[in-house]
Amino acid sequence: MATSRNAGNILESYEIDTLMTLVEEATRSTEEGVKYFVEPAGGSLRRAISRRHHLLFGRRGSGKSSLLRKAAADLTVARAPIAWVDLEPFKGHSYPDLLLSVLLATFQSFKKWLDIAAITPANKTSFWKRLFGKAPTNAAHNRKSCEARSKKFGNHIAELETQLHSHDDAALKLKTTLLTEETEKTKLNTKLKAPYAELGGSTSASDSKKSGTESLEEYKRSKIDFLRRHIIEYQSLFDAVAEVAGSDSFLFLDDLYHLRKDHQPQVVDYLHSIAKGHKLWLKFGTIRHRTQWYVHGNPPIGMKLSDDADEIDLDLTLEKYALTKRFLEKILDNLSETVNVRVNQFLTEGALDRLVLASGGVARDFLAILRLSVNVAREREADKINAEDINIASGEYDTPKRDEFKRDTYSEEEHSLDSVFQDVRKFCLGSANSNCFLLNKEVKGSVVDFIHELVDLKLLHLVRSRVTVNSRGGQIYEAYMLDLSQYAGSRKRRGLDIVEFWKQDSEQKLRKVSLIYKETDDLKNS
Repeated sequence: MATSRNAGNILESYEIDTLMTLVEEATRSTEEGVKYFVEPAGGSLRRAISRRHHLLFGRRGSGKSSLLRKAAADLTVARAPIAWVDLEPFKGHSYPDLLLSVLLATFQSFKKWLDIAAITPANKTSFWKRLFGKAPTNAAHNRKSCEARSKKFGNHIAELETQLHSHDDAALKLKTTLLTEETEKTKLNTKLKAPYAELGGSTSASDSKKSGTESLEEYKRSKIDFLRRHIIEYQSLFDAVAEVAGSDSFLFLDDLYHLRKDHQPQVVDYLHSIAKGHKLWLKFGTIRHRTQWYVHGNPPIGMKLSDDADEIDLDLTLEKYALTKRFLEKILDNLSETVNVRVNQFLTEGALDRLVLASGGVARDFLAILRLSVNVAREREADKINAEDINIASGEYDTPKRDEFKRDTYSEEEHSLDSVFQDVRKFCLGSANSNCFLLNKEVKGSVVDFIHELVDLKLLHLVRSRVTVNSRGGQIYEAYMLDLSQYAGSRKRRGLDIVEFWKQDSEQKLRKVSLIYKETDDLKNS
């Protein structure tokens, strides 16, 4: 039973304070956070630990990092070799230093696994339970074998660090001396007398003379050539790790989208060249429309979906409203049970629906807006959070959402994306007077591409992938919703026609001509 500083008001209880601390911690993916993991989509965890290359797609905060960390934790407990690399710190690196840095982080992480998780006994329960929630059931790997592999990784790490901190394309000179040796032998005859026998023999002595010729070679340092020359050596590293571990290795690379788009396929391609056929499996977490994982050419660069890798889609959009609501509610239930509180004690049913809507189906935003709404409800001395509290909290959350937008975009694209967003917003709140708009599925072009990116950046949300309009026979449209923060809270728009798309009787409201955002020709000419 919750104890309250204000008798009868659960929102003022210590349990809710503790719950909000857990909620705040859960909005960031950490190694310790795997104990609160909820699988976003059925079978996604099983696929993430399978022997297949994968690209995991999902918006920021959708659970990509949590899934990757949970997969890494489960494989670690199974004594399988794993490495975890966060790609965000390399956001500003130029190529090929970028690739050198990623390789460094990869090898350092595998070395750490060999030095710690591979050989730590299962009876060190405090270590295992703190990081992974449980101890392994099988024995540690052979310490000497792991130390030998760790040393090899260490040697390559030193080489990579030297390359990384050297100037590319620098003029170098290599001086080579070829030594030759001439030997002169002199034969010596000996005779030794003894009382009963006479022994004879010969020995030889030699004098050596060494001479040398020198050659001077001038060349330029090439980091790319260095990387290419070492592919076979790096492949052999993972063959050796598999031998000692009796298991394939898994490399988890989070937030690929932070790298420049033209660099992304190059990083994917190089790692794939090491992994293919050498018992190493790649798992990339990224945002779909902000990633270029394959470039067609001769030769092609990167990994091709369905051929080289498969995708795991973690985006539970508002289109799958009931499924999304169950997933988000389960996350909150798990956290609430930790402090002995039930969700319906502090959240009305209407508030829960509005919270799902405000989050756009993104788990991190769901929890962050909930935390803000507690303060809103406390301000009006309420004993439960209602839908209007969620509206106000959603409006407040616009600021951190726009900060994420700026962090996730480069300066040269930020203006174009924001321009399209402002145009869509103006259309919805002005011309259409609705929270939703329609986009022709057949139209291609930069504006459509920007709208897809704005969905990934959580300022727009897909709510229906197939809509027909009464007077537009043969045309198929997609329905999108403007983020709640743009028309709720302090920005609340009176008289706005809210399309409750998650309800069965909403179909006709979405089929209006007035909701079409620009006609086909307008989009093509934009």
